[in-house]
Amino acid sequence: MSSVSAGWYKDPADTSTQRYWDGEGWVGKAIPADAVPPDGPPAAEPESPASPPAAHPAHPAHPVTPAAPLAGPPPGWTPQPPPGMQPPPGWQPPPPGMQPPPGWQPPPPQGQQPPPQGWQQPPPGWQQPPPGWQAPQPGWQQPPPGWQPHPGAQPMQGYPYPFAMPEVRPHGMALAGLGRRLTARLIDIVAVLLLNVVVNGYFAWLYMQDFLPIFRAYWAQAQAGNPPPVMQATDRMSTLSVAIVMIGTLLWLLYEAPSIANSGQTLGKRIVGIKVVGVEKTEPIGFARAFTRWARLGIWTLFWWVCGLGLVIQFVAALSPVFDPRLRQAWHDKAAATVVVAVPAGTAPTVEAATSGDSSGGLT
Repeated sequence: MSSVSAGWYKDPADTSTQRYWDGEGWVGKAIPADAVPPDGPPAAEPESPASPPAAHPAHPAHPVTPAAPLAGPPPGWTPQPPPGMQPPPGWQPPPPGMQPPPGWQPPPPQGQQPPPQGWQQPPPGWQQPPPGWQAPQPGWQQPPPGWQPHPGAQPMQGYPYPFAMPEVRPHGMALAGLGRRLTARLIDIVAVLLLNVVVNGYFAWLYMQDFLPIFRAYWAQAQAGNPPPVMQATDRMSTLSVAIVMIGTLLWLLYEAPSIANSGQTLGKRIVGIKVVGVEKTEPIGFARAFTRWARLGIWTLFWWVCGLGLVIQFVAALSPVFDPRLRQAWHDKAAATVVVAVPAGTAPTVEAATSGDSSGGLT
């Protein structure tokens, strides 16, 4: 017995018509597919009068094979419910002998979404990747068997390879740490301040001669409980403040750029044992690159008076090597294509400078 319930369905022999299926076979005449069928089975057809049997030869030339009785819908036919009607609960696929068409899949359970287009069954043994796993970038290759990272190598955050990379050593020298770089910068600041005391001291003394009377009057009014007057700078104070900042910026440039251009070391860098070198060679980088390196940091001194904007940018730039864990280049190092390396006393580079076609250390 077929599991298909009785009802009107499209005739598999002629899809432009529909017929009634009583659970065992087709009954009644076919009607157009777009016609509204009756609620039940079609009315019984009147029996036609028996016709006299036709005369047949006693021995036909070609024996006729009787057709097999139709026991159910033809192979390949899949019952479909009327438009807008969901499959009933407990619906099962067609029984054996009724092959579904190519690509047919049983409907998913009620409340479950069907798989997306193109979905394929995962291979045997497949497991869900751990949380946070990311697919490797194109071109990644599995390291060879027995591969071990370089001793002391640190894993790179966000690097496309899942294993630790060896530390970069430009020209055979270790990169300078952030602590030594900040110490050298503080020593250089003190040295530039001493130069300003010598060169800018006279201009600062003239500035204070105009500033102190204004400040005393302001303080006296505040002590007396009166509204203090607005402090307004004199014309000479405005001129002297611009001159002091300009001279201070120039002193910093003359202190740092020539020493970096010739030896790669200022007084602070020489004391802590670090040096500025180009990424492509160990020879002096020259004044043009040294000026470019200084300008990305020192030129912001001219903007100190804008709510301290220049001072904030210089502070962040001094900490910018933290944002480059591979080469530890500050923003001014990237502008001049330089790196800061550690040069202990009495040592020299152990590797020749990289040529233009060499990619040692990933620096070219």
